Amino acid sequence: MMKIIGLMLLIVAPLSMAEPLATTPVQMREVEQTYSIDGVVEATRQSTVSAQISGRVKGIFFDVGDRVSKGQVILRIDEREANQALAGSKAQLSQAEASLQNARLNYERSKQLFEQKFISQAALDKAKSDFDVAQAQAAASEAGAQQSALTQSYTAVIAPYAGVVSARMVEMGEMVTVGKPLMTGFDPSQLRVIANVPQDKLKDIGSHPNVTVEVPSLSRWIKAASVTVQPSADVRTHSTQVRVELPANQSNVYPGMFVRTHFVVGKVSKLLIPVSAVLRRSEVVAVYVVDEKDMPHLRQVRLGDANEQNEIEVLAGLNIGERVARDAVKAGMVASENKQ
Repeated sequence: MMKIIGLMLLIVAPLSMAEPLATTPVQMREVEQTYSIDGVVEATRQSTVSAQISGRVKGIFFDVGDRVSKGQVILRIDEREANQALAGSKAQLSQAEASLQNARLNYERSKQLFEQKFISQAALDKAKSDFDVAQAQAAASEAGAQQSALTQSYTAVIAPYAGVVSARMVEMGEMVTVGKPLMTGFDPSQLRVIANVPQDKLKDIGSHPNVTVEVPSLSRWIKAASVTVQPSADVRTHSTQVRVELPANQSNVYPGMFVRTHFVVGKVSKLLIPVSAVLRRSEVVAVYVVDEKDMPHLRQVRLGDANEQNEIEVLAGLNIGERVARDAVKAGMVASENKQ
C-alpha cells in the first residue's frame, strides 16, 4: 500500500519540483547580414532522349520515378524493318566484294598480258578503271552496311547516364518518327539552385558570393559548393541569374523545389534566441521569460528571420540580459502547474 501511495505522489508531483528549466540569456551578437531571395532547384544534368529511327514502340521498361543505370535499355522500337535493311546492306557488300575480287584478278591478268605485248594500253587502262570502280563500290557498300548496323542499334534506346525518369511521352504500340521525344530524365546526385538577383544587389553580393540555401519544406540549410554569376541580365526584369551548385547527393531534394538563397552582404548585430524557445499558437507568437525565482512567464514577441544555427531574431518584446526558456513546451507545462 505504501508503494502505491509513493508512486501516486511521484506522478502528481509538480513539474516545478523537477530539474530547473534550461534557459538562455537574451544577448546581442554580431552575425552575418544576408540578402535573401527565392530560388528553384534544377538538375545540372537533365536530358530528353528522342527516337533516332521511325518505328513502332515495342517495349517500355521504365516509367516516371524509376531509377535507371547508365547503359540500360529504357525503351525498344520494333527492329524488323531495321534488320531487313541491315540484311540487304550486307548482301550488297558481299556482292561488291565479289565484284572487287573479280576486277582485281582481271587487272592482274591484264598487266601480265600487257607486258607480253598481247593487249593494248587501252585494254590495260580499261581493266584498271574497272578495278578502281569495284573498289569504290565495295567501300560504299561497306559504309552502307555500317550505317545500317548503326541504325539497327537505334532500336534500343539507351540511358546516357544514371538517373531518374521524370517524364514519359510515348505509349506501348505508338508509332514514332525521327526526333520524337521519348523520355526525360535527370541525375539526382547533381543539383543546383537558380536565383534571379536584381541588378542593384549585384554589388552587395560580389562576384564570388557566399551563399547558403534554405529548404523550408525540409527545415534544412545547405552550404553552397560553388556559385556562378552569369555575365548577362534579363532585359525585361533587369535581374541576373545566379547558379548555386549544391553538394552532391542531397537526399529528398529534387528539381522544381522552392528554396531560399541567402547571400552574405556584411555583418550586423541582432538580438537572438533559440528557435525552440518560441511558442506559436494561432496568431500569437511568444516566449517564456524566466524570472529570478526560475518561474516562467509568457510574453508576446515580434520576430524576424531564422538562421542556419536554429536561432531567430527578436525585433521587439525582449531586453538584453533577460532569460528565456529554451524549451517552450516544457516551460508552458511548468507555468500551468504553478497556476494550480
